[in-house]
Amino acid sequence: MTKIIITTLLSLMVFSIKLTAQDLVTDRPDQTESSSTIPKNSIQIEAGFLYGNGENKFDEQLLIPTTLIRYGLTRIIELRLGEQIEYKPNGINSKTNFGISDLELGAKIQILRKENINTEIAFLSHIILPTGTDSLSINKIGTINKITFSHSISTVFNIGYNLGYNYFGKGKGDFTYSSVLGIKVLEKIGTYVEVYGELTEFKDFVVNFDSGLTYLLRPNLQFDLSFGLGLNQKMNYLAIGFSWNINTNKNM
Repeated sequence: MTKIIITTLLSLMVFSIKLTAQDLVTDRPDQTESSSTIPKNSIQIEAGFLYGNGENKFDEQLLIPTTLIRYGLTRIIELRLGEQIEYKPNGINSKTNFGISDLELGAKIQILRKENINTEIAFLSHIILPTGTDSLSINKIGTINKITFSHSISTVFNIGYNLGYNYFGKGKGDFTYSSVLGIKVLEKIGTYVEVYGELTEFKDFVVNFDSGLTYLLRPNLQFDLSFGLGLNQKMNYLAIGFSWNINTNKNM
């Protein structure tokens, strides 16, 4: 059964979107960033709570919350700010690390979007500033970069994939990838299955899987529930969150 699941998931990677069951396009709960930007002059808040663990107790992690704020600068450019409050055990002593993570500032630029084709492409980049709590900060300037693709197959199915490179101030950095199939279950309910991971320091290949549900409470407010697990490593997480778009044009 496990081999069937892995084979099915890997086959999805040949294609690969971010999916919601509706018009509100978000960058959560899956790991694949959408290739769409939010509407001009709107603000979108995407936040959630996550609990995860790994090989040992020192891999335990609690994000309370993780927050992404997006602002539509133009029709094809959005500005982004990411921050989170994090709790994790300290592997050196019995104390725990609790505080604010490093600040992430970035932008998403849509490269391709046309009405007569079903493909979108965007580039996303963040700079990591060492502003976090000492025990949680990387203490260096880093970058997160992705090129994102999405394809609309039908009114029910969408596929998407990301290819990226992260650098955290030392070593060679990590090559990252993700591939997701989104499915519209009902008018307000969507689900997805996804394979994602990285080539750490360009030598250690990591493969993970996740899945989840989205529920559109209002046209501009979506809730989500997701879980993930490692396919070639010991890892799992459970997350819950929401995405809320505020259209400032309506308030002018």
